[in-house]
Amino acid sequence: MEVKNNIILAMDVTNINEAMELMNKVSDYLDTVKIGYPLILAEGLESVLKIKKEYNCRVICDFKVADIPATNQKIADITFQAGADAIIVHGFVGWDSVKSCLESAEKVGKDIFLLTEMSHPGATNFMQPVSMNIASMGVEIGITNYVGPSTRLERLKMIREIVGKDSFIISPGVGVQGGDPRETLQFADAIIVGRSIYLSDDPVNALESIIDAIKL
Repeated sequence: MEVKNNIILAMDVTNINEAMELMNKVSDYLDTVKIGYPLILAEGLESVLKIKKEYNCRVICDFKVADIPATNQKIADITFQAGADAIIVHGFVGWDSVKSCLESAEKVGKDIFLLTEMSHPGATNFMQPVSMNIASMGVEIGITNYVGPSTRLERLKMIREIVGKDSFIISPGVGVQGGDPRETLQFADAIIVGRSIYLSDDPVNALESIIDAIKL
């Protein structure tokens, strides 16, 4: 997978018109968008295809799927039918739940991203003690795409060492949460940026500043 400018836009707005207006401004710089529950719950799954078709971009659905295998598979199937190119899946629920999403993706030539450790402070409570085990499990069952935190670079480095250089890592937490774009890309293949762009008075300038920081 290749991501333009190594940046994925986290589209965590709750209005499709606002989302489209933002994409009108920044789509020349991006080819991958991460859409989560805020927009989907507010505007419906049709938001995926609407953004994808209008801007010819890749859409990752950040649903952090975490249920029993049968339910996970239904969620993944519906998500891919809606036009998503990939879905983010929690690993703490175990190999069988993760594998059900992987099988759903493989049937239609799509991808899953295995979430190892989240970027917020509270992730240290329960996720951090098992995140490396989650990464190892992903390798064992054949997953090649992962999510790891930009806010804890030493942890991201460890995840990279486990999953290997050929795996693709995307990393949230750059910007508002304090992650540095250039440093993160030492270990990740793409950074996920949301609020620093969509809450900015000048989203294009904000995005260009991140691109410049990466190139320094």
